[in-house]
Amino acid sequence: MKKVGVSILGLGTVGGGTYRILTEHAEFFRRTQEVDLVIESVLEQDGRKTEALGVPAEKVAQNIAEVVLDPDVNVVVECLGGVNEAREYVLDALNAGKTVVTSNKELFCKFSHELERAAKRHNAGLFFEASCVGGVPIIRTLLDGVQSNEISRIMGVINGTTNFILSEMTEKGSNYADALARAQQLGYAEADPAADVEGFDAAYKLSILSSLAFHTKVPYTKVFREGITNISREDIEDGDSLGYVLKLLAVGKRSSAGVEVRVHPAFVRKDHPLASVGGNYNAVFVTGDSVGDVMLYGQGAGALPTGSAIVSDIIFASTHGEMRYSTFKNGAAPEKDMKFLSDFRSAYYLRLTVDDEPGVLAKLSSILAKYNISIVELIQRTAKGEAGKATLVLVTHETHELAVKNAVAKLNATGLARVESVLRVAL
Repeated sequence: MKKVGVSILGLGTVGGGTYRILTEHAEFFRRTQEVDLVIESVLEQDGRKTEALGVPAEKVAQNIAEVVLDPDVNVVVECLGGVNEAREYVLDALNAGKTVVTSNKELFCKFSHELERAAKRHNAGLFFEASCVGGVPIIRTLLDGVQSNEISRIMGVINGTTNFILSEMTEKGSNYADALARAQQLGYAEADPAADVEGFDAAYKLSILSSLAFHTKVPYTKVFREGITNISREDIEDGDSLGYVLKLLAVGKRSSAGVEVRVHPAFVRKDHPLASVGGNYNAVFVTGDSVGDVMLYGQGAGALPTGSAIVSDIIFASTHGEMRYSTFKNGAAPEKDMKFLSDFRSAYYLRLTVDDEPGVLAKLSSILAKYNISIVELIQRTAKGEAGKATLVLVTHETHELAVKNAVAKLNATGLARVESVLRVAL
């Protein structure tokens, strides 16, 4: 039976979950996978964490050099978070010929080209299933499940924190601040939640997933990003009355025109499978030219779900001899001939405050028409707390992003309407 020595860097939520799975399922892995996974060391300075997990004192490494110089360590698992120290330690491990498994989406998104160069140079493995969508095996699916397809679209709910917040606002009528506080209380959101609520986390993941799906480098800097901090209960209630549920959606598309990648709040129809993805769960749609639509669903974060992805990578690395790397030129920048589309097409939801008088809707429609924007659904009601004002909520046919931005600027400039909210609608 093959023995594989493992070292875990960091025993936070994910590292702790990984440690538990490796120790509690060791016999199961020997029996079913014919591999003996042995934790040779952990690198963790917080003694409370090692004590809570029952890590033997002799297994606690004092520094990264102790880990990478240990001939019994075959796989180094990086669960540190952050970028600078994690990057340094991962490179140390790869340069020592150790296979690396990481859950660090920001690190991999920003520096995969650098890490992969080191891995190739030393014939080391580099695995990152846990970097995207927690325990959902989306990366393995893209690499080994749908590789017979040309992928035209990847779309999904890939951030559990924002999905929990929007679910609280939708199902319990909470405002944004209260829903965020609840997410922080339950440990779904950090004390500084910007990475999640401003869409950075989802953008990093979409960069990784789109690069794999489309076989071309898609830097996170090319991802259009908009967070959920400006979402109001009024928008969610209006969407509900129109038959929609609001999600922070990640969308990647590839066509003959180029690649389109975007993260933003979007309304989805209540009968769409993504509408039922609630709480901290995630789901991803992949569309291939042969298989059609494939949907993967599961917990997008947490100690054991993410630890499950890490251990699966360890097992895969331990049972497959040949190392595989990117199917595309993985550089710091995209290939020169790759075109990224910023003026994408979508349907739109607009909420406006207007004077409650005859002729306003006709003038509004006229301005929108100049930008080739037509209305498919409309709600009108008296504005809350503003005498003589009305609220208009409208949904457009599919149109261009730039057209909507220009039309909104024109409406605000003319004083005909005060545009309160603009959200995209997934069709």
